Amino acid sequence: MTSGLHHVTLITRKVQANVDFYVGFLGLRLVKRTGGYEDARQLHLFYGDAHGSPGSLVTFLVWEDGSPGRAGHGQVSEIAFAVAPTAIGFWLERSLRFGIAIEGPLQQFGETVLRLRDPDGFVVKLVGSALSGEGWESAGVPPEHRIHRLRSVTLLTATTEETAHFLTTHAGFARQASEGGIQRLRSDTGDCLDIRDAGGFWPGIPGTGTADHVAVRVPDAARLSGIERDLSKLNSSATTLHDRQYFISLYVREPGGTLIEFATDGPGFTVDEPVETLGTQLFVPPEAQNEADDILAVLPQFALPGEERVIYRDLPFVHRFHQPADSDGSVIVLLHGSGGNETDLMPLAQRIAPRATLLGLRGRSTEEGTARWFRRHAERAFDQDDIRFEAGALAAFVEGARAAYNLAPERLIFLGYSNGANLLAAAMQLHPELVQRAVLLRPAAVLEEPPATALTGTAVLLLTGAEDPYGDLAARLESALRQAGADVEAQVIPAGHALTEQDRDLAADWLSRHSP
Repeated sequence: MTSGLHHVTLITRKVQANVDFYVGFLGLRLVKRTGGYEDARQLHLFYGDAHGSPGSLVTFLVWEDGSPGRAGHGQVSEIAFAVAPTAIGFWLERSLRFGIAIEGPLQQFGETVLRLRDPDGFVVKLVGSALSGEGWESAGVPPEHRIHRLRSVTLLTATTEETAHFLTTHAGFARQASEGGIQRLRSDTGDCLDIRDAGGFWPGIPGTGTADHVAVRVPDAARLSGIERDLSKLNSSATTLHDRQYFISLYVREPGGTLIEFATDGPGFTVDEPVETLGTQLFVPPEAQNEADDILAVLPQFALPGEERVIYRDLPFVHRFHQPADSDGSVIVLLHGSGGNETDLMPLAQRIAPRATLLGLRGRSTEEGTARWFRRHAERAFDQDDIRFEAGALAAFVEGARAAYNLAPERLIFLGYSNGANLLAAAMQLHPELVQRAVLLRPAAVLEEPPATALTGTAVLLLTGAEDPYGDLAARLESALRQAGADVEAQVIPAGHALTEQDRDLAADWLSRHSP
């Protein structure tokens, strides 16, 4: 049986910083970019050697602007890459030049180690090792100093012996040595799992900056089926088999709680693109092909080193751009409904205006864990101070975004749905210079005492559902906007509070008639 590390999967909150570190600094090859197999609307990146070989791979689930986790027992805590022993000096100097804090050189298990952290704070070690691999020749990293492959992965466990027994029994690793509370297990390909005693530590919490799982190698599907049969006889956690297109996987939790994936060596990453162009195309899982356009609209975009990119600024709201390949210069600013996020309206907006750049914002208020734009005291009792404060923050965001991203006011369109439409409408009344064109989907009047406002020159599309329980509040808003001088086109459509294809069609038609 072929044993060894296949890959390790971590979680990142900033895809661009992640790519800059693993491709730009470490010099790994981006070998695959896909929508996730558990959630097709989650970006999944794979880094490795020239061919994306098992044993060279570190992969990332992208939780863009997601909450950080906490390393603890039941988790992977460190990964290590093998470089030539003579490359340690190069990497020490390179780390200093890139402004990356580094610890070492240290000695662990007779090898020289540099210890540093990636942009999410996860520990990455560079180990001077005789373990060789193909690697990838990248700009800035001479071939003799390149990263060869994974050297080791460290697991934290409060049940050291049980964890080690599980991995030596079922994953093909053998005990090699112990040092400083760490048991080292070695595979027959030479890489290692380091089992660190974390008894008394806190348990891990999933989130950005932590690991999701570590995968070990299985030669083929037949052997994988045998492992599944063996594990099914144990009183262990449930096992689940999945066809990941590039390999077949079996997931199980070892006794200490770390998620272990058994992954086949094949078929590999060249099943859908040639080795020469690995990692250049975004793939959507086969079962999600019917919604591929929507998925591509919500996945975070990034640039490889040297490519043009968006430089995100620190503004009052978490935000994200989606830039089409053939942008017409217009920008649609999107404000989601209750419980949504900055990407929720991107598929709809892309259908309304396929060539527009999309700028999605995330509300800062929360209610029972769901994102909103302002607080409320009851179903129809809204926090007036919070509305005014967040409307001011939106105005500040727009002013900052115009300057930071060179956005022309006449090319901006604002689109809000439900709670997002409510804040947008309130902001228009409180800051009449803010918006020239707005699409309000299922809005409601939430300001109890709107100021006298002049909205002459502001065009508004207001779409209400005939069965929308907030329809009466929409009528009040329509009246207030008309009295302020806005050019309001309002329609009541056969719908409830949820959006329909008619919303898309009416909004697209309205925008075509109100383009600058």
